[in-house]
Amino acid sequence: MSDRGLAVAFISPALLLLLAMSVFPLLWALYLSFTDYSATRGGPAHFIWFENYTAVLASAQVHLRALTTLIYVVGAVALQTVLGFAIAYLISRRTHGRGVLTTLFLVPMMLSPVVVGLFWRFMLDAQFGVVNSMLGSLGLGQVEWLTRQRTALISLIVVDTWQWTPFIMLIALAGLTAVPKYLYEAASIDRASEWFRFRTITLPLVWPLLLIAVLFRAIEAFRLFDLVYILTSGGPGVSTETLSFHVYKVAFLGFNTGTASAYGILMVLVVIVLTQLYLRYLNKLKED
Repeated sequence: MSDRGLAVAFISPALLLLLAMSVFPLLWALYLSFTDYSATRGGPAHFIWFENYTAVLASAQVHLRALTTLIYVVGAVALQTVLGFAIAYLISRRTHGRGVLTTLFLVPMMLSPVVVGLFWRFMLDAQFGVVNSMLGSLGLGQVEWLTRQRTALISLIVVDTWQWTPFIMLIALAGLTAVPKYLYEAASIDRASEWFRFRTITLPLVWPLLLIAVLFRAIEAFRLFDLVYILTSGGPGVSTETLSFHVYKVAFLGFNTGTASAYGILMVLVVIVLTQLYLRYLNKLKED
């Protein structure tokens, strides 16, 4: 075989699998988004063109779910970034036990989201949860973490932060260990303060890598479904119903497959547009 034929022979299985598992479902969802197709209704689908998209964009429910998703994404990612970078900075300053500490902090990230959701669901139970038991032993009142609107979304943010802060920590730690030591040595010779070294050496060199980690976490948080499904099921009311969970309800409880497909395509477009703007900012930061 020629080099080209050999390359095609090796690449074709993976390419066909990618087309079958990723590209085809996306194109099929795009087609369904222009129809009135329902998975439970017999008969062929009829083209209604952009009616699904206009209904989604004009829906007050979608606006409310989008606001809930935005609050969750901003709150969770910001908290994870601050905590992850702080933990990584403290670990990087240690000379002994760094590997053990890093491994211990990575344990939550290795768990399945379903396991994490069930684990925290029992811990935050209003009657038998260990969190309320600890509050009771301290003389504090019981808190309905998952059944009150004020605390349900906060609980989701805390659980997601507990699981994914190690991801930010790991990337920040890689960036901190890659900072050249001679920069700190030169700053020490000039008797620079600890804050000055952090502000002018550490943060500028780690910041681009930290922004990439924030991008990945923001995309994952935007698609949040499993924790909502396990912990609150979108409740109480719809206070924790994110866009992904709302799409699930439209598709598999309401069986409005065409509308749900339009939801999914719009979410993909939002992620693509925001990611492109974010990457432009990263490229500009790199050039500067």
